[in-house]
Amino acid sequence: MSIITLTTDFGIKDHSVGAVKGAILSELSDARIVDITHQVSPFHIGEAAYIIKNAYHVFPKGTIHIIGVDSELTPENKHLALFLDGHFFVCANNGIISLIAAEIKPEKVVEINIHNTVETNFTVLDVFVKVAAHIARGGTLEVIGKPCQEVKQLKEFTPIINEKQNQIIGHVIYIDNFGNAITNINRKLFSQVGKGRKFQIAARNHIFKQTFDSYSHAINFTVEKSKREEEGKRMAVFNASDYLEIAIYKSNPHTVGGASSLLGLKQMNTVTVNFEE
Repeated sequence: MSIITLTTDFGIKDHSVGAVKGAILSELSDARIVDITHQVSPFHIGEAAYIIKNAYHVFPKGTIHIIGVDSELTPENKHLALFLDGHFFVCANNGIISLIAAEIKPEKVVEINIHNTVETNFTVLDVFVKVAAHIARGGTLEVIGKPCQEVKQLKEFTPIINEKQNQIIGHVIYIDNFGNAITNINRKLFSQVGKGRKFQIAARNHIFKQTFDSYSHAINFTVEKSKREEEGKRMAVFNASDYLEIAIYKSNPHTVGGASSLLGLKQMNTVTVNFEE
């Protein structure tokens, strides 16, 4: 029984997700289909990469991950199937793999070449599903593609470190369900550059001089509840995926607001970390 995950920007209003699942089950009646998300912002590769990178590794080895984001076949946007970290991925060669596999090199990558044998105007449903089914049946990647040596690289999502090694310039890459603004600066990079030095994190006109390992660590629970600095508290925290994020304690974008709305933080806004020299 194969596990196939789906990550798309299709949303849940239209028929697209249901059609893809139906196509999978027509190919593999016993497949286990898992939705990672269908709410990726349209064509937002960085957002999709953040979600998949932090989800795929908890699935069993051999899981097949279909990524339907910016996936239309064009001369500049070919399709890939690859084996990475014990998992299979089927996606477009639009740079998303360079973000998911920034620290892990794929063991095998092929450019899918079965398009001429498949009638389609919906490549995720027709091509990606057939490739996933082929892999699930034990087929090799070489049968459905030719070796690919050039996986598109996206550098704009990589933090920049200055020559003096005392500054990291990153960006907000994701706004989560709570309105937290998640950056592309991870704890490992922060520690390597910072070397324990004091720092200031600047996000728009907001400054943070400390980080927390969880949201609750920012709250002093020894203080009587009525006197705590709790509601609306701003913080810089390393989240469960070890990425630096700017957050509001117990935020809710639909009521009190979140870091995105209250602090004016949007995707691709600059977040800078300055370390003492």
